[in-house]
Amino acid sequence: MKVGHSTQQQLVLSQDFQLPQAQIAVSELSVDGGKVRLRGKLKQSCQWRDYKAVRLQGIYYGAFFDDNQSLVDYVNSQHLVNPLVCLGDGHDGVWNLVKEFGQTEHFERWEILDWYHLKENLYKIGGSFKRLKAAETLLWQGQVEETQALLHSSRGKQVKNFIAYLNFPSLSHRQL
Repeated sequence: MKVGHSTQQQLVLSQDFQLPQAQIAVSELSVDGGKVRLRGKLKQSCQWRDYKAVRLQGIYYGAFFDDNQSLVDYVNSQHLVNPLVCLGDGHDGVWNLVKEFGQTEHFERWEILDWYHLKENLYKIGGSFKRLKAAETLLWQGQVEETQALLHSSRGKQVKNFIAYLNFPSLSHRQL
């Protein structure tokens, strides 16, 4: 049976999707965000909305549109293991959410910067390929300060942006 895209959209819009509850204790999660285009009812204009998504234990997913607090509440409603391993892309919007997970006095989060986004931002610097490969090697080994020293003599907005990316808010509590 062939079903038109408008019919499919109406079916999706009429559903009430419930967020999954983890059946096991959550020891790791990843958070990412971006923009998504939403279509309303027929002949209404489309909207671009910010979203954040979370993946718990590599199994359970939740997405939230313009509603960061609901994401935080959803994560905190799960049984979280201490320490909680958190993977993120380095964007301050992601880390600001992560710092609200497991808000108890002795709760610890291990915040890991995702390798794909780290390399993407590194190669935005441009310039010498040899220097970029050397920086990549240092970062792979977790040598953030050595990477910054290697790039320190370089000029340009992209280099400054990358060094700021490595420093937000402090990689002393983060791993690469």
